[in-house]
Amino acid sequence: MARISKKVKRQQRRSRKPGVEQQLREIRRDVAGIDIGATEIYIACLPKEDRSPNVRTFRTDTQSLVEAADWMAGEGARSVAMESTGVYWMPLYQVLIHREFEVNLVDTRKVRSVPGRKTDVLDCQWLRLLHANGLLEGCFLPDDQTAALRSLQRMRQVLRHDQDDWIRRIQKHLDLMNVRVHRAVSDITGVTGMAIIRAILAGERNPRALAALRHECCHKSEAEIARELTGDWREEHLQNLKLAMATYDHFSAQIAESDRNIAARLECIRAIREAQGLPVASVALPHPLPEKAKRMNRRGEEPMRQALVRTYNIDLTRIEGVAVEAAACTFMEMGPDTPTRFPTEKQFLAYMRLAPRLAISGGHPLPGKGKAPRRGCPPLKRILLTSASALRDSKTALGDYYRKTAFRKGAGIAAFATARKIAQRIYRALAHGIEYAVSGDEHWQRAELERRRARLARQAAVLGLELTPATAKS
Repeated sequence: MARISKKVKRQQRRSRKPGVEQQLREIRRDVAGIDIGATEIYIACLPKEDRSPNVRTFRTDTQSLVEAADWMAGEGARSVAMESTGVYWMPLYQVLIHREFEVNLVDTRKVRSVPGRKTDVLDCQWLRLLHANGLLEGCFLPDDQTAALRSLQRMRQVLRHDQDDWIRRIQKHLDLMNVRVHRAVSDITGVTGMAIIRAILAGERNPRALAALRHECCHKSEAEIARELTGDWREEHLQNLKLAMATYDHFSAQIAESDRNIAARLECIRAIREAQGLPVASVALPHPLPEKAKRMNRRGEEPMRQALVRTYNIDLTRIEGVAVEAAACTFMEMGPDTPTRFPTEKQFLAYMRLAPRLAISGGHPLPGKGKAPRRGCPPLKRILLTSASALRDSKTALGDYYRKTAFRKGAGIAAFATARKIAQRIYRALAHGIEYAVSGDEHWQRAELERRRARLARQAAVLGLELTPATAKS
């Protein structure tokens, strides 16, 4: 039930200052401003005939949120501006979207510097006034299906992060016994590493018997592995290792359950897209890069790749540096209609915070003013930066670009610049097709080969030499 508390009445009396509403000319009047809190929300609609504020307060339970939507509709509001305060805006957002309101979610940092005394009643009035004059820009919000996928994906990332923490604990307990499995194999979560750890928990202590579990693809021999697997086998460390391994297995089961939920949601989205006439794929073709396909099969990522291709009819993993996790995060964080939300490539890169800001005044850079604003999609940006760093040893065009940039400017700037290149290719693939994005890499490789030839020719000319092609020499 809507009510006007004593606090609201007191703040309304303080906020009745003449001249505020008359100073700006409203573009539209069917708007409302909402200040959201944990227990109460304050809503300002069109002022009354005597120019006094029209503010109401509601509680945050579902019934009160429905009453708030009814009151705004009764006051003639069709568009709403509200601050993105924590997660408190989400229940109200769902109610307003189902009631077909136009909702603009506003970054609180853009409206926190309004003049006057800071109160909840004044905040909602300022939001309504600024929104009525077209001075507020809404945040990027994906559609309902993408938002559901994003929620599932972020939960999976939390589980994966916690599982990684327990991997470190497993390695710690092994180190305390001086059983250096991480020295014997490159990854203790691989086939050989897991086989050795589970054999240790089953009671095996013979280093040679443990080394015999070596997979045929391991670089080290059984003798080299056995040398690292001799420890003191203290009972307390073995008990802790057993508990840590059980927790790791628990997170593995939870991640598998999360993968099944995501796959089921992708099938639902595929059915919806097919009913709407949007492009879907009946079957996912094999990956054209054999080495990359082999890595995805070894990690168990192939089912997710096939589900993404069948749903969105595009395989982003064909782009250099884009693994299945990066492709899934792109679709689940941004959605397939990214080119529609961001008409230009520069807008997409700026939103992703992959465009450096160079604040310059009088020809000189301003100290502390070159940092990018806190916005965009941090989960996807983190994955792109990780993917870019993983290309440092890759014999590809982006790998060459990373190494050249790292040689001149350092690894941090190289990762940022290479992540920008990957984001460019993702946008081009979504906007123009995967073939267009992949052809850019081939063009870059040819251009880089010509640049190397020209550079070698210049160096040879300085030394008084002449380069001869190998084919002509033979």
